[in-house]
Amino acid sequence: MGRAWILCKKTFSLSLIFNALLTIACSVGILAGFYWYFPEWNPFHPYLFNGNIFWVAIAAAALNIFPSALIGRKLKTGRFLFHHYVYGFLVIAFASLYVIAFSPVPLSKIFFVDNTSIAVNTGRFFLLGGLTLVLDDLPDVSKRIDAALNWLKTKVLRGQKFVVAGQVVSGVVSLYIFGAVTIGMLYSPEWITLANVLLILTLLITGVTSFIFVKNKVWHKAGLKHHSKV
Repeated sequence: MGRAWILCKKTFSLSLIFNALLTIACSVGILAGFYWYFPEWNPFHPYLFNGNIFWVAIAAAALNIFPSALIGRKLKTGRFLFHHYVYGFLVIAFASLYVIAFSPVPLSKIFFVDNTSIAVNTGRFFLLGGLTLVLDDLPDVSKRIDAALNWLKTKVLRGQKFVVAGQVVSGVVSLYIFGAVTIGMLYSPEWITLANVLLILTLLITGVTSFIFVKNKVWHKAGLKHHSKV
């Protein structure tokens, strides 16, 4: 039972990291259309006041990655042959080869174009999945990366009040975008697409998760633990 619970928590941690990356990927795709491909486009107008607000959703997702990974880092799951990051890099490598060979979209533009074909979405899924495994195990990739992450953590935790405030604000904005797009889909049935459904689901999880992390004082606890090691 204990082992099963550990695996469930690890899976939950990886799922949250994946969701954060998915929020970033969805937002980047919309911003790319907003800036490059359709300059006159105002996404989800009039329910969303400005497309630039997706930058805040990206910030919310980025702030969620560390506490999401922290859930899994506490667990002793062991490893099968290699560290998780090795499998992550392998998944990214094979996914990249798949995109190059079978996707109608170049690898360099895979997250920047409006293409929801099975080949493209499959490539996106495995690229994000591989990156999830790498981020989950990032401190173990090398001592230099671990040292750099510890340095960054020290800087961030010094301003944890601002980080928490940023997480609250970006969480609110993520839920606002979720609400705006959802209402838009209700009044404009043509907006009901797989991409938009995925967008509102990932934004909902990102927004709710932001508040859960704030409520549980994740950054404060991380700061206390970090200072106790110094």
